[in-house]
Amino acid sequence: MESTRKLADLGIADLRAHVAEELARTRQRSAVLTEAVDDGDLIKQHSPLMSPLVWDLAHIGSQEELWLVRDVGGAPAIRPDIDDLYDAFQHSRADRPQLPLLGPVEAREYVATVRSKVFDLLDRAPLEGRRLVEHAFAFGMIVQHEQQHDETMLATHQLRDGPPALTADPPPSDVDAGLPPEVFVPGGPFTMGTSAEPWALDNERPAHRVHVEDFYLDTTPVTNGAYLAFIDAGGYDDPRWWSDGGWAYRQRTGMRAPRFWWHDGERWLRRRFGHVEPVPPGEPVVHVSFHEAEAYAAWAGKRLPTEAEWEKAARFDPATGRSRRYPWGDDEPGPEHANLSQRHLRPAPAGAYPGGVAPCGARQLIGDVWEWTATDFAPYPGFSAFPYREYSEVFFGPDYKVLRGGSFGTDAAACRGTFRNWDYPIRRQIFAGFRCARTPRREERD
Repeated sequence: MESTRKLADLGIADLRAHVAEELARTRQRSAVLTEAVDDGDLIKQHSPLMSPLVWDLAHIGSQEELWLVRDVGGAPAIRPDIDDLYDAFQHSRADRPQLPLLGPVEAREYVATVRSKVFDLLDRAPLEGRRLVEHAFAFGMIVQHEQQHDETMLATHQLRDGPPALTADPPPSDVDAGLPPEVFVPGGPFTMGTSAEPWALDNERPAHRVHVEDFYLDTTPVTNGAYLAFIDAGGYDDPRWWSDGGWAYRQRTGMRAPRFWWHDGERWLRRRFGHVEPVPPGEPVVHVSFHEAEAYAAWAGKRLPTEAEWEKAARFDPATGRSRRYPWGDDEPGPEHANLSQRHLRPAPAGAYPGGVAPCGARQLIGDVWEWTATDFAPYPGFSAFPYREYSEVFFGPDYKVLRGGSFGTDAAACRGTFRNWDYPIRRQIFAGFRCARTPRREERD
């Protein structure tokens, strides 16, 4: 059994108000990310891994026009001439700076025009009778799409050179002392995925029963201090801990630490959104690839959790036998639950957020850092692509690994206990960390 989504219980008037609030809140974040730098930074490509910020901004408007203005609203195209420029499958990120993109002024005018038409549409669009609009799904999809690009733009900010451009309060520093290093998660069946969450995306569906065996899971994500022990032990130089693909990547790139770290005499430093600072030992490690996470886990005598193990730890409530929406229950994430929504510009110390604890006792399963799992990105039994194949289906296969839980840069609208992210195992610019799992030893089974 899975919990139900409170959004499904809203009346039409309240649903329209909720959508309007989410659209406005999301656009405010996009404005912060694009107005914090000058036009030169907006059109510059800060890394071949990323698009220019101005491309992301206009792409947000293009997708909103395609799905809401044209499809839901049935209105004529505003800028059909730019459809191909902002089709993510037509041009690689590395090639986008050479395209005749809208400039900063024109891009802002375009997204504002689209949004004005969307607000007009929201007042009159039917929110029932068609799957795309049922419970305002198309609007929720666009909110999530923009928030996902906001996180991408935040990653671009991390890659840009120059002084800090963004500000935020520090995360809470209070942590519970004496937490156990790991928690036990009993085996058995649970409901994975969802068929009840109105704004859930196609790869999260449908809900289905999955059995996992007993396992232990780290109480918190692996910290910088723990990861430094792996570095100091020569972990980057010992092929025993690496898969064949991971070791080949390690040799090819020469990486010796998480991205944005360097060694300065007796201490490790990192660059974080323009700030240079000592690596804080108590924070979850971030900007590590799947290969690095897998190697650390092997060195520690553990492994990465499967996606099913991660979700059972995060959602299953043994007291009720059902899967929650979030580790703490069914309520929407608040600042007491998790580090989300760019509220802070760094992970909180491991052991923070007691209000977000899962039934198994694990902390910070939502927010702070995306967590690599051992699982390839694949469809659930009964998967059906909706509303287009290119969101999920074209990425299924062994090339991508699943990440779970969201990061400090993920918005609550695009993060829930069923939400699935995926990326290449070499990726390090994303806000990704990990926690380890292990199978019980023989003596622990008796």
